[in-house]
Amino acid sequence: MAAYLCPPAVIHGKHAVRTSQIVDEVRGRHPNSAWAPRIDGIAASTGIETRGWMLPLEAAVAPGSGSGLPAAGIGPAREALAGDGFTEQDVDRVITALEAIPAPQTVQERTAPAWSAVQSYGERAARGALQIAGLDAANVDCLITSHSTTPALPGLDVSLANRLPLRSDVLLLPATQWACIAGTRSLALAADLVAADPDRVVLVVIAEALSTTYQPADDTLESLIVRLLFADTAVAAVVTGRPRPESVLRLDAAWHHTLPDTQDLHRLETREDGTHFVMDRRGPRAVQETVTAMWEWLRLRYQDDPGSWHPDVLLAHPGGTRVLEYMEETMPDGWPSGLLRHSRDSYTSGNRGGAAVFDIMRRAYDAGQKAGSRAVLYAAAPGLTATALEGQWL
Repeated sequence: MAAYLCPPAVIHGKHAVRTSQIVDEVRGRHPNSAWAPRIDGIAASTGIETRGWMLPLEAAVAPGSGSGLPAAGIGPAREALAGDGFTEQDVDRVITALEAIPAPQTVQERTAPAWSAVQSYGERAARGALQIAGLDAANVDCLITSHSTTPALPGLDVSLANRLPLRSDVLLLPATQWACIAGTRSLALAADLVAADPDRVVLVVIAEALSTTYQPADDTLESLIVRLLFADTAVAAVVTGRPRPESVLRLDAAWHHTLPDTQDLHRLETREDGTHFVMDRRGPRAVQETVTAMWEWLRLRYQDDPGSWHPDVLLAHPGGTRVLEYMEETMPDGWPSGLLRHSRDSYTSGNRGGAAVFDIMRRAYDAGQKAGSRAVLYAAAPGLTATALEGQWL
């Protein structure tokens, strides 16, 4: 399967949003919620103090351009009020009050500026990855893209094909629904593509504005956690079928796993006021099942050398601290501690979704990961589905 990966480019959201800002905003909006007395403890338990967003917090909480007046319009509203016995003076007061109430942002108002940012950030990451690899846009034979939180058609693939620009014969492979497994699954797909043609150059670009799932009106505990977790990031990397001077990681094998009947545990829902990320408390336990299955894949892969093989670094998408803790608790006996240090470091500034594994990889590279180190890359996503890769640092 051997595929060769150059160091990724990582572009963090430029707007630093502090956890204290989110707590203040949520507390002011939902002072009587059941979890309000515990909000400080809940926020502290995430371990995240600041995250980068492509747009400022003010953009997420701003009211929409419409008003609280029903969509039917002023005329029908007046008729309905008059029919209920309101005087003309009362009707005027009610209409004025309704017009003064701001309506939530619409899907378009939430998504349009974020989609613009995703394209801009994606282009910056793509150009950065090509520069790191010592290539230019003319060398790209295939482009794989993912952006789950800003639905658009055409998508990021076509946008980048024009922005960079790419050759007209470049194969474009958009994968907008990969979400949190975009990092590992895009690399697995890229590895298959270069295995079929080792001269191919594959560019992978993932840009996620997860802050679009920040929904001010939601008052559930799960919605509070979503507000606190997510960060916005664009990442990109070049994958080739032959080693290059810039290559830093060889990918040797891939593993995929999907749990049946778990599609409702974590999901995105598009409503009239935008995209909502819906969490289920059973989700972490289901994700843990994919971790157990991954350990079994690695055990079988190295069953002839179980006592002396272990990864030197584990680049695991940190969906949350509970998943990381479970991974450490269930690692095979004899594996060293600290394998998840870069994953934990990445998580301290937010959950980056599909961009997370590339960010973690970049942290390992910047820390000077030694040549010859064995690496395992892992991520799980709504579905629940998971993809892992195993390879060697060059």
